[in-house]
Amino acid sequence: MENLFDRFIRYVKVNTRSDAASQTVPTTHGQVELARIIEKELAEIGLSDINYNEKNGFLTAMLPATTTEKIPTIGFIAHLDTADYNAEQIQPKVFKDYDGTSVLLNEQQQIVMDVEEFPNLKDYVGQTLITTDGTTLLGADDKAGIVEILDAVEYLLAHPEIPHGKVLLAFGPDEEIGRGADRFDAANFPAAFAYTVDSGRVGCFEYETFNAAQAVITIEGTSVHPGTAYGTMVNAIKIGEQLDSLLPRDEVPEKTRGYEGFYLLTKFNGTLDYAELTYIIRDHDKNVFNQRKHVLQEYVNELNDSFDKKRLTIEFVDQYYNMKEIIEKDLTPVELAVTAMKNLGIEPEIQPFRGGTDGSKISFMGIPTPNLFTGGENFHGQYEFITLEAMEKAAKTIVEIIKENTIRGQNEK
Repeated sequence: MENLFDRFIRYVKVNTRSDAASQTVPTTHGQVELARIIEKELAEIGLSDINYNEKNGFLTAMLPATTTEKIPTIGFIAHLDTADYNAEQIQPKVFKDYDGTSVLLNEQQQIVMDVEEFPNLKDYVGQTLITTDGTTLLGADDKAGIVEILDAVEYLLAHPEIPHGKVLLAFGPDEEIGRGADRFDAANFPAAFAYTVDSGRVGCFEYETFNAAQAVITIEGTSVHPGTAYGTMVNAIKIGEQLDSLLPRDEVPEKTRGYEGFYLLTKFNGTLDYAELTYIIRDHDKNVFNQRKHVLQEYVNELNDSFDKKRLTIEFVDQYYNMKEIIEKDLTPVELAVTAMKNLGIEPEIQPFRGGTDGSKISFMGIPTPNLFTGGENFHGQYEFITLEAMEKAAKTIVEIIKENTIRGQNEK
């Protein structure tokens, strides 16, 4: 586990936070820096077909097959960027033989990860716990996924007696802002199926995601002096508030779970004469998802009908779709992952994912791509953590999936 640990600590110290305001590819230079570091290490490991594509920001490579048998090509994908949280000067803290008590992350600022607030910490007693210093995120999402993939292929290279087909790797940018996979070159990634290694605690596995859309509503008001406003002023801010009040009060993220969808008002900027509202719309069911968009459109229409002219406009952009629609046509990648975990004594936790992954988009490009655990918890904030042992289990699961893929391929000849 020494290489796994050392590589993880080095990678998380590279600031790869993505930037939604940037129009470069990738959106931040740190992602390029990390990609180049990985590129060099892929060559040192002994992989082939290593390529950093400057147009889309993806680094790809191949682990050659060790058998001439026709084994389906399998892919593993992880993202380079970290979420919208402080990633400057990340200083990981390491607690060997963790004792299950609250963790002092930062003595100077008295930042504590309280075991009462995070009881899941007790699941890691005796393991090597890796945390933040309380002032940044850690970056296990998704640098843990990257190092686990590399550790798995290093193991297979060290054991050429293990038969397997081609294994493709891809490390891409800007997943956290939902852009990276839009540019993924699926045509030059000829995998029968793939996995994003980007989920949470050990055993987590997802092949269902939300269908997702964004709606931007603009409102034209009429601004006049308040002293002479009677019968003339139309307050764009008030119209925005009225629109939002029409939506179901309980269909919001903080009141939904499981398969329940929602509307979320993410931005509301306004003055008397102009307002703009941005919503995200989410649902696992495609029909309900489309109905949610229809409902919002109808409320906009109703409000427009109440005015002397059209004052509201709405634009929808579909962001991604539920990858289950693709994966359920052939559950091979799901069955392989479940078998691999059970072989290792890991209980699979298969649940609908209340979000999206790069696999949500890549699946619709023709490569079914469910989401495999990294072993990390509390992503996207100062209390993010992972253990070395959890990362080792993820790496072993990747190896086991590759083995099971070979066995299945051999049996289906």
